[in-house]
Amino acid sequence: MSNDALLTRITVDPEICHGKPCVRGLRYPVETILEYLAGGDSLENLLKEFPDLEREDILACHEFSRRMLASKSAHLSLA
Repeated sequence: MSNDALLTRITVDPEICHGKPCVRGLRYPVETILEYLAGGDSLENLLKEFPDLEREDILACHEFSRRMLASKSAHLSLA
């Protein structure tokens, strides 16, 4: 699946999760999926924990965040 096709899995609906970007209109915000991954959960663990998610959904979260970061020039102080 191409990166552009992955992005079709990310939806924004003001009626779902206050309009935050979510996976396929489900109540899984991209932010939450990324928090699980950052916390050390593996892709396989997420798929077991949330059986209605698919591998491509998690890859779509990665691609969405990559594009969001690429589109903004933010310099963070890491000190």
